[in-house]
Amino acid sequence: MREFEFTVEKEDEGMGLRKLLKKRFGFSARLLTKLSANKQVYLNGEILKGYMKPKSGDIIKAVLPEEKSHFPEADIPISVIYEDEDLLIINKQAKVTVHPTRLHQDGTIANGLMKYMRENNKNFKIRFVNRLDMDTSGLLIVGKNSNAQDKIIHQMHRDNVGKTYLSLVKGIVSENKFTINLPIGRPDPESPVRAVMKEGGKPSVTHVEVLERFSSGFSLLKVRLETGRTHQIRVHLTYLGHPLCGDELYGGACKKIIDRQALHAYKLSFIHPTKDKFMEFEAPLPDDFLKAIDIVKNL
Repeated sequence: MREFEFTVEKEDEGMGLRKLLKKRFGFSARLLTKLSANKQVYLNGEILKGYMKPKSGDIIKAVLPEEKSHFPEADIPISVIYEDEDLLIINKQAKVTVHPTRLHQDGTIANGLMKYMRENNKNFKIRFVNRLDMDTSGLLIVGKNSNAQDKIIHQMHRDNVGKTYLSLVKGIVSENKFTINLPIGRPDPESPVRAVMKEGGKPSVTHVEVLERFSSGFSLLKVRLETGRTHQIRVHLTYLGHPLCGDELYGGACKKIIDRQALHAYKLSFIHPTKDKFMEFEAPLPDDFLKAIDIVKNL
């Protein structure tokens, strides 16, 4: 179980418990209600009751509810970039779905994490903080408790989480740096395809920088997301006439170069949810992406 503990200071005396826990740990209102209902807050080792008034020097401990996931195990490799008691950062491989869906009910990253937990004597409820398309590789954040998940998601809503991708696209992109600010929507609710929709679309902002142009007619881009719409990078670049190499859904088929969209989430940055420390992670390009770059260099 994840435990949080602190010693009450003079300035804290008289402060309500919810306000005190919010001040010390930044717990959400939902988590505070759950802790209270489950009697998982302790004062000097005793379950904290409503009539108790914490005094300077008292020790308050909050124990987060123990929760588990119940997906079946699968032999899906899990490449760990970083792990502590709140977070697991992994480098997701391409062609694997993150979470079970109607079309992919097993063989997902979630199923692989169940095997990873058993083999490493770990146990937590799997909470994906960000999502990647099945054929997108790169950094994926797993929150090990609701507090960690909530805090990073709140950072995302304030655009305080850096999400940077590398993409190989068709065509020579002329501008060195630019921003795409075009709304994205779903024209047909029965289709997975998204599109730029001037009416009915949601605000979507993508920042693009050209890293390299290849005479064979391709460009390597660094892309930073300000918003996080489904297929955002794929839709925005396709709209500009530069679909991702290998992205058959959006007209970028490149079967002789790469057999999935050439998109890799290579950098993530955020403030750690409990350590209040800036964290930055990078994931190296996978072999198929490196091979694709080598191919377009030599065409």
